[in-house]
Amino acid sequence: MITEQFKKTTVELVRAALEEDVGPGDITSLGCLEPNLLKAIIIAKSEGVLSGLHPAALAFRLVDSANKFAPRLSDGDRFVKGDLIAEISGLNQTVLVAERVALNFLAHLSGVATFTARFTDKIKGYNCCILDTRKTTPGWRLLEKIAVVHGGGENHRIGLYDMVLIKDNHIASAGSITAAVNKMRAYMDTPDFRLQFKTDAKKILIEVEITDKRELVEAIEAGVDRILLDNQTPEQLKQLVEKARSLNPEIKLEASGNVSLDNVAAIAAAGVDYISIGALTHSAPVADFSMRVVP
Repeated sequence: MITEQFKKTTVELVRAALEEDVGPGDITSLGCLEPNLLKAIIIAKSEGVLSGLHPAALAFRLVDSANKFAPRLSDGDRFVKGDLIAEISGLNQTVLVAERVALNFLAHLSGVATFTARFTDKIKGYNCCILDTRKTTPGWRLLEKIAVVHGGGENHRIGLYDMVLIKDNHIASAGSITAAVNKMRAYMDTPDFRLQFKTDAKKILIEVEITDKRELVEAIEAGVDRILLDNQTPEQLKQLVEKARSLNPEIKLEASGNVSLDNVAAIAAAGVDYISIGALTHSAPVADFSMRVVP
């Protein structure tokens, strides 16, 4: 997941965040501080799962390449209140400039990882994975999706280009599930597809969203790779899973919609392979950290 695109995106985001926060300069630090070296620590003020060390470190280094950021935990580690997260050393004026931006990245991304871990903890013992969605903060998708992984979840498609997901509006426009799937396969067999997406069509999964048993049967008969069981109760999911397994024991099944910490275990118990949850990235409470100057 730590790709060149991830690194590039992270640098762009951190630069933009610093420009937004600092503007022409930190008026307070420039006015009341004599330039001196300082040491500081970042400590946890809540408990959770850590994510965001890379952009946090970048914030300090982009302000001043001489600043040193030494993490004492790793992304994916669990922390409790009072834990030492990282040590920083550098020029006081530049370290304090980067403080808030670094903490903002840590707080939000650790919040995503922590919220994800709460869901994954709930379904331990079930043969089921927690997935994220495309309901991400614009520009932050790669960071938020890796935070989900740090929390024990897995990534659904990264964008519109790496997986086929035929949803209700596609089905309505195409005329039926069968028509949509057939048109999709025909397109994936064209030179235009290979030229634009530069991949083997066999590597692209085809998933279809369904709402009832009739659509479930149609999707399985169309030979799709995965079926999204949308907005179903645990009881309805159990019936759909039983029907799907009777027709194709190998079909992968994903539940989505109205998932909460209260019902996620019951959804997993229905027998689905995946549970996708938009709230992991759009509604995660932030984690709490602070930076303190130390002698």
